[in-house]
Amino acid sequence: MTLTTILQHLDSIPTVTMTGRVMKAVGLTLESTGTGVSIGQRCDILSHQQRMICQGEVVGFRDQRVLVMPFGQVRGIQAGDAVRFQPTSPHLPVGHAMLGRVLDGLGQPLDEQAPLVCTHRYPLYAPAPSPMSRNRIADPLDLGVRAINAMLTCGVGQKVGIFSGSGVGKSVLLGMIARQTTADINVIALVGERGREVKEFIERDLGPEGLRRSVIIAATSDQSPLVRVRAVFVATAIAEYFRDQGNRVLLFVDSLTRLAHAQREVGLAAGEPPTSKGYPPSVFTVFPQVLERVGPLPAGSITGLYTVLVDGDDLNDPIADTIRSILDGHLVLTRSLAMEGHFPAVDVLQSVSRVMSDIVPDTHLDASRFLAQLMNEYRQAKDLIDLGAYQSGSNRRLDVAIALREQINYFLRQDRHEAATLEDSVAGLQALVAQAKTRMQKR
Repeated sequence: MTLTTILQHLDSIPTVTMTGRVMKAVGLTLESTGTGVSIGQRCDILSHQQRMICQGEVVGFRDQRVLVMPFGQVRGIQAGDAVRFQPTSPHLPVGHAMLGRVLDGLGQPLDEQAPLVCTHRYPLYAPAPSPMSRNRIADPLDLGVRAINAMLTCGVGQKVGIFSGSGVGKSVLLGMIARQTTADINVIALVGERGREVKEFIERDLGPEGLRRSVIIAATSDQSPLVRVRAVFVATAIAEYFRDQGNRVLLFVDSLTRLAHAQREVGLAAGEPPTSKGYPPSVFTVFPQVLERVGPLPAGSITGLYTVLVDGDDLNDPIADTIRSILDGHLVLTRSLAMEGHFPAVDVLQSVSRVMSDIVPDTHLDASRFLAQLMNEYRQAKDLIDLGAYQSGSNRRLDVAIALREQINYFLRQDRHEAATLEDSVAGLQALVAQAKTRMQKR
């Protein structure tokens, strides 16, 4: 054990304990007496017999009372129960022992394996790195998905959103990326998922090879909204630990929409006024607090992949719009492609990688733009083509787009167990574009 570790443990030893009493319970929150406590501070709620009922967190103040939201059920808590406030700031024990493990939203094991032994502690709500301490995003990251590698290349340290409705293959895509990416470590937060989906994702989509280099944090929909919010910060803190060890970390959060729903419950319970679509202001504050902690630093990097569920496939939803403005790019999964059996259902014309032009050679960039132009030509004329009103020879580029449509779709499709390296994806793209240009010259 190093001197730094010993000092961290000494800092965590409480010297003074503040206590209060439960005075009132309304909905999800408790009102307690107490002084000298701060928002975000953890507490233990004890029965009259000094038996632990559950833990909680300070979420606000009202009329000189402390508002506490429990991590568990409020059922069983009585007026007069003790509230013991923990004097230390929220920290999380972290370490390499977390690899291959499944944790809950508080960072505790869910997988019924051996207890975690972690010697380092990381702050749960750390500030984002200074803008001047960040590296530029300069290197491409192989995500193992041909459509993304070729047409929407992502960089090491980029923040990318995956926008989709329900049931269009989002979880399968995340599993493909987690298994096939060249990143060193995966940290995956499953927020607000149904209980059965967690095990399905781990066993079916991620698989043993993906789990070996991953840490899973799962906070299911039945858990306290505070636990669901906390799960995202737990995942981010774990990713920061592995980044500081010199790793290229890929952080998945599924999904930011459910984070917003959980934060809305917390905010409204704490007395915040509802604003846009019933969301309190804290919802729009939590996004940059989470997203800006991702990026490339001299020691290592965190690349973020965040899913966003769009209600009714509406990409202009206030939550989706706010998140998109913070991200460095977004992938749009469409229901129309999924209904055609086109997986992954990435609509490359609606998607964008804002750093692609900085991280790929001009030959790759030009080829991706050329193919996108062909696809757009076909999409613009699709109604005419379906009606039989288009006359061949009227538009040379459109003629090529029609002739190569099946080949383009075949290139962009990928089986869930098929791996596609960045090099192979670019080579396939350039071969397809070369074929298109040859056809155009002949016409």
